[in-house]
Amino acid sequence: MSAAQTDKDFNDLLDAVALRKRLLLDYLMQERFVQRFQPAHIRDAVYSYVKGGGKSLRPAVAMLACGALGGDETRALPIAAAIEIYHTWTLVHDDVIDRDDTRRGLPTVHREFAGRASAEFGWADSDAEHYGRTIAMLAGDVQQSWSWSLLFEAYECGLPADVVIRLGQDLASQVTPLLVEGEALDVQYSGAALQLDEDTIIDVLWKKTGVLYEFAGRAGAAVALNDASADLPTAQAIAKFCRLCGTAFQIQDDILGVVGDARQLGKPVGSDIREGKTTLLTLKALAQADGGQREMMLRTLGDDQASPADVQMVIAMLRDTGAVSYAQAVSRQYVSEALDHLNDLPDNSYRSLLAQWAHYLIQREF
Repeated sequence: MSAAQTDKDFNDLLDAVALRKRLLLDYLMQERFVQRFQPAHIRDAVYSYVKGGGKSLRPAVAMLACGALGGDETRALPIAAAIEIYHTWTLVHDDVIDRDDTRRGLPTVHREFAGRASAEFGWADSDAEHYGRTIAMLAGDVQQSWSWSLLFEAYECGLPADVVIRLGQDLASQVTPLLVEGEALDVQYSGAALQLDEDTIIDVLWKKTGVLYEFAGRAGAAVALNDASADLPTAQAIAKFCRLCGTAFQIQDDILGVVGDARQLGKPVGSDIREGKTTLLTLKALAQADGGQREMMLRTLGDDQASPADVQMVIAMLRDTGAVSYAQAVSRQYVSEALDHLNDLPDNSYRSLLAQWAHYLIQREF
């Protein structure tokens, strides 16, 4: 599907998401927040990804989930903002971990501030690189703190204190440990595809991505219901829907990481191969490859100096062995299962938008 087709087929959804992103940015760019972050490099780093693009799908899902259950979306805005900033700190730290140079077509935070240290302070390369990583880690720390503050502001928008406290507890005691676990396992499992199985990889995908989408959906439901209990039927339906869709999202992300368009993605294609990341694609390809293909793949996966030609050969093998098609089929299955849970929600325009969102996740090209 081309980018033009995506815009056409998901026009209602993309308009709805864009509207909520504008509300989100207006909220986050309030002067009371902007002046909070000092010195200027920290402030610039904190806002770098916020202002640098992205669709803000997670906060949009929280607001749509709230509307789907009859809630007032404006009451969900502080929590949606909290989710956006929470997600952003994970990106800033993730880019340091993965040693990525670009995100959304722009320099990553650690890369940007390494360059600024060289230009503004005249520091040598090693000191500038260290400074860039330092600013990225500190900015991520500030963003995580800010996300808590934003979540607590939901009380000022009329959300009961016990609901705010419960959501905060869940974010601290469930979401963060699971997300960090997923990130740690993702690093530990690099190059270990032959020792892993599909269930293990899917579990990591959920922890890395699905868990925050699940929280976003459940938080939106909590605002609508004035109740953060996880055992409420409609809250469970939203949570399961978002959990499955979040996993499908990450599978699609892994697919795009090797067969997407670098210009649309805003980052190099094939970086997962050089990093040696174990994905559903590499697992399937290694299982289906012949001896020569397997040897070539194992030699290239995790080689950060792999030539563009070798990376392209591995990408071709991912296609030829059916790994790409298989991963696409798995992501479609997760979305199909997710959509079943929407039947437990009221039939309204918000539910229709959530269904569109589910389909969009696995058909997007960036």
